[in-house]
Amino acid sequence: MTRLAIIDSGGANIASLQFAMQRLGVPADLTTDPERLCSATHVILPGVGAAADCMARLHGAGLVDTIRSLQQPLLGICVGMQLLFESSEEGDVPCLGMLPGRVRRFTGRNDLPVPHMGWNQLEFDRASPLLDGVESGDYVYFVHSYAAPVSDLTVATTRYGDTFSSIVQHGNVHGAQFHPERSASAGARLLRNFLQL
Repeated sequence: MTRLAIIDSGGANIASLQFAMQRLGVPADLTTDPERLCSATHVILPGVGAAADCMARLHGAGLVDTIRSLQQPLLGICVGMQLLFESSEEGDVPCLGMLPGRVRRFTGRNDLPVPHMGWNQLEFDRASPLLDGVESGDYVYFVHSYAAPVSDLTVATTRYGDTFSSIVQHGNVHGAQFHPERSASAGARLLRNFLQL
């Protein structure tokens, strides 16, 4: 039986994520309790806002070492994905270090304002169970000013001026730069696929 824990990181997207899970018929335990996180079958790290603020909340809740030690499937969403990397240019903050690399700010252009906000396409780089039933070219919903570079971890990319990693995966650690809980059928399918890992 799936026991999903959502880390209560204070993100503004938590309520919409809980509603998305209700639509999938999966109860979600919103918690900062290390024992409840460790006993869950699946864990989601949401995040909205600044990386430094999110990391400060995780440190304040004493969750950094717990998150780093998780062996079950873990999904970081938006800033939650960015926190999985070693560091972020946003506030020059050290992050969880579960994935190698540094998250960088978009280079602003007159025709491409920052933040990158709205619907954009996924382009698949490699196969992943997360993508079962999702099509390359599907649109998903983004709100972010920082992004992870393309690397060996990249499962899917999106182009906004430069190409960035929109889905990453390494071992049990997964990340979605977009908001699957706000991304219609493609996002719902990705969340369902995650819960089946």
